[in-house]
Order: sequence, then C-alpha cells, then structure tokens
Amino acid sequence: MSPKDYLLALCQCPKLGPSRLKRLRDFFDTWENIWKASVPQLQQAKLENPIISELISLRKEFNIENFKKTLVEKNIRTISVDEINYPSLLKQIYLPPPLLYYQGSLDFFKQPTIAVVGTRQPSYYGKQVANSIVRELTKLGFIIISGLAVGIDGIAHTTTLNAQGNTIAVLGSGLNCIYPSQNKLLAKDIIKYGCLISEFSPDTPPHKSNFPRRNRIIAGLAQATLVIEASKKSGALITAHYALQENRDVMAIPGNIFSPLSQGTNDLIKQGASLITDISDIISILRMEHIFKKNITKQ
Repeated sequence: MSPKDYLLALCQCPKLGPSRLKRLRDFFDTWENIWKASVPQLQQAKLENPIISELISLRKEFNIENFKKTLVEKNIRTISVDEINYPSLLKQIYLPPPLLYYQGSLDFFKQPTIAVVGTRQPSYYGKQVANSIVRELTKLGFIIISGLAVGIDGIAHTTTLNAQGNTIAVLGSGLNCIYPSQNKLLAKDIIKYGCLISEFSPDTPPHKSNFPRRNRIIAGLAQATLVIEASKKSGALITAHYALQENRDVMAIPGNIFSPLSQGTNDLIKQGASLITDISDIISILRMEHIFKKNITKQ
C-alpha cells in the first residue's frame, strides 16, 4: 500500500475527521504508522476507545484494492493534502480535509474563485440578483463555487453553466449520494464543466452534521464569499463565518428591511461585510481592477 492508500483506508472510519487525523499524524508521523498502530499505541495517542474499536474492525474487513476499483468504476478520483494538485486556497485553512473525493477537473482551482451562497427559498429579488451577478462574474472568468442546494446555490451553478462558465459544487454527502436528488442532472452537468467535490466517502448519506463541514470547504476553496439572500438562521451565514475565520473577504447583497430573507445579509453588512450593489464592487474589494478594468459592466 502507498502512503495515500493508508490515508484512504483511514478515511473509511467515519469518526476520524480532520482534527483527529491531524492529531494522530502528528503523533505517529505517517498514515501507515497510524493504520498499523497497536491498541496501546492508539490509546497513548489519546484516541478514544470506541473509535479504536471501529478502526481495529475496519482493518480486519477493509480491502483497499476493491475499494479503489469501485472508485474507478464510478469515475471518482481522490487527492490528498500532501499532493501538489490539492487546491492551494483550501490547503491554507485551519485543518484542511486530508483527503478529497472529486469528479471533474481540479484545473479550475487555478482560476479566480468566488463562493456564491444564500437561502434555499429565495425571493424574486434574490433570484434576479443571483442571475445577474453570477452571469457577470462568469463573463469575467470567475469560477463559481457553491453547495448544490436548492435555491441560491442551484441558481449560481445553473446560471454559470448557462453562461458557458465553470462551476464547482461541494457536497455534504458522498459523491454516490447526490443531495438533493432533484439536482442529480445538474450535478452531471457540473462534472462536465467543472468539479463535484466532497470530503466524505462516496456512499456517505447527507447527514445534517455534514453541512457545516461542507460550508467550511466552500469558504476555504474561494477567494471570497458572496451571500445573496439569507435569513438569520441560514446555513449561508455559516459559510460566511468560516470565510471570516480564514481572513477571506465576505460580501453581501443588501435586501428589503421588512423581509426575513434579508435579515441575515443585512446583519452581515452591519458586522462589516462589504456591501455589494454591482460587479465593480466585487472587483474593487478583490483588488483586481488592473485585470478586469476593460471588461467590467455596471448592473
């Protein structure tokens, strides 16, 4: 087994997330040493006993060659944090996912990226803004990143593809469990003209606890996060929070003060997020005027 094979095997233990894997690697130095460690050694590394039991069971049952064969059959590829093509912006965040599964191309991460997120139930205003802003960003060559959810996420992906651009969708499930199911056709189109990406093993269902982790990756992959429409409890605000933690730019579209769907975005602006009314605001905040000066159009 290669070093990456040992990591791939370890990642099939659901309780071994980025934090525990980092702690174990710091202790054992290599993925192979973690995989082969004895129970006393794992206890010495302060791994909890129930997780040790899961890992020991996994080691007895897991067949790496069979697993890799199923990945090939599903056209799923993997990239580890140790490899050169791992997305550079994501590598910079606190606790980057040690392993990513993806379909499509990672080459798009070499271009300017912006996350576009928002409510699952946008108003007409939110839809109008999303279509307009995303279309203009796509024309300028930005790669649009979002979470494949219904609402603003889906509009961001679809508008990008309709404008013949490239988009990246980060999943809160495994790549074999597209969620929501109504976006399966959209996911197939994204694979052709962008990338589907997940830190979860391919058959992982969309557990509620997965989505904050997905939002962390969305923010980590992007130079900036744009929130178009969001209520006070919207998951889009979690993405904005992660972006702020990583010192990435957070931008928000102002909305109707009487609309619950604007409370989250308006609060972000009060807290210091950049107010966006047209594409030139985004280019200015990202300090890219020298690149796009001739191509910026007012909304």
